[in-house]
This record gives sequence, C-alpha cells and structure tokens, in this order.
Amino acid sequence: MGFLEFLKVIVFGIVEGITEWLPISSTGHMIILEDLMPLKVSAEFMEMFRVVIQLGAILAVCILFFHKLNPFSPRKNRRQKKQTWRLWSKVIVGCIPAGILGILLNDWFDAHFYNSYVVAATLIIYGVLFILLERRNKRRYFSIERFSQLTYQDALIVGAFQVLSLIPGTSRSGATILGAMLIGISRPIAAEFSFFMSIPVMFGASLLKLVKFGFHYTGTEVMVLIVGMVSAFIVSVVAIKFLMSYIRKKDFSVFGVYRIVLGVLVLLYFFVKK
Repeated sequence: MGFLEFLKVIVFGIVEGITEWLPISSTGHMIILEDLMPLKVSAEFMEMFRVVIQLGAILAVCILFFHKLNPFSPRKNRRQKKQTWRLWSKVIVGCIPAGILGILLNDWFDAHFYNSYVVAATLIIYGVLFILLERRNKRRYFSIERFSQLTYQDALIVGAFQVLSLIPGTSRSGATILGAMLIGISRPIAAEFSFFMSIPVMFGASLLKLVKFGFHYTGTEVMVLIVGMVSAFIVSVVAIKFLMSYIRKKDFSVFGVYRIVLGVLVLLYFFVKK
C-alpha cells in the first residue's frame, strides 16, 4: 500500500470515528469521501470496509464504558452487578427490531437508497427534527435520568427508532437519540443507551459483511482494514468524550444545523458534478 493510500485510509478512519457517534450521519460523509478520494480496492471490498471499519469505533465504546458494562467487575457489589445485567437485557431488547430487519432488509436498503439524493434528504429532514425537538425540550422535563428508570418498553421503542438508520444518511445515533428524547429520556442517557445498542448491532452487521465477502484477503486489504479500524478507534475515543461532555451543558440543535448544511452541500456537490 502506497503512502498516499495509507493517508486516505487514515482519513476514512478519522471520518468514521467522528461521524459514527455524533448524530450527523457517517454515511453522508462517507459518500462524499468515497467520491473525492476513492481507495484502490474492489467495489465488493469497499462495501465491506464501509461497515467493518466500525469495529474500531465499537471498541472505543467497550473500553470507555467497560466498568459500567462489566457485570463481573470486582468493584461492583451484588446489587450493582444485577443492575448491569438488567442494563444488558434492555440493550438486547432494544436491538431486536434492528437485528431482525437488518438481516432481512439491509442489502435491499443499500441497493435502493444508497445514493446522494436520499442521503441529502435524510440529512436535512433529521436536522430539522433535531432543531424542532430541542425547541420543544426547552419547556420540557425529562422523566428518565437514570438507567434504572428505563423500562423494557422504553428500550423497545428506542430500538424501533434505530430501524430508521437502515436508510442511509439517517445516522444510527441520531435516530435513537431522537426517539429516546421523544419518550422523555435525558440527553446523556439517550446518548449512552445509543452507544450500548450499537455494540451488538454493529458487531452483527460487521460479521454479516465479513461472511458475505469471504475470508480471502490480499496483504493490502488486510492493511486497509487494520489501519482504518485503528484510526477509527483512536478518533472515536475523543469523539465520544467530547459528545458526553457537550450534551451535559448544551443541546443537539447545532448538530441539526450542521446536518441541514451538509445535506444542501451534498445536493449541490453531486448536482454540479453532473
């Protein structure tokens, strides 16, 4: 792999690490990035790489929240361990809708909706929704401030919103955070629960893509995967810490504005390109 390709893979990892966790759509950014600086790999490998690079991002969640997610931690008492198991069971319940429909319809959605027009539309629509929701939230009290207050029904509803992320440009974190806040879940809990649900969903999606692609890689392809995942992991750590710090003081309106601007730019870019 040449030096230029090496740098391009790092850029892909950086973009993935930032956009996977901020509610601004990793797909919206990737579709432009792939057009501006395509990697010298096959279309089949690129389709797989786009998903599997997320493993680096997921590892960041596992490490940053390891204590909270670890039911075997010796630093937890019996009650805390029981609460951790309950949290995991709620995460699994929340993953059921996306898990089922993702297996059945993921390829169909990619084939029919992975284009600049759909991505631009979803960027703008969810950007507007974020702004409208946050305006409403200024006069609203969040009833769920702790995971112990989160019911299995709440988890399933948030999981249903995660299904929307099958449409490219929606943003998995954006859809789940929006859904969570709509039913009264506070921003920090909404963001963390979105992160936790991403673990089984994205591990499953990556496994499916790996199996579909097969396990026959060239040396260059292995290097591309490793460099992409490592850079995505490093940047994800920073992005997650930033987001959790940010939303404890401010709301998601700025991300709504960003999505609208990016959606318009996507439309203009591909319109001019034609």
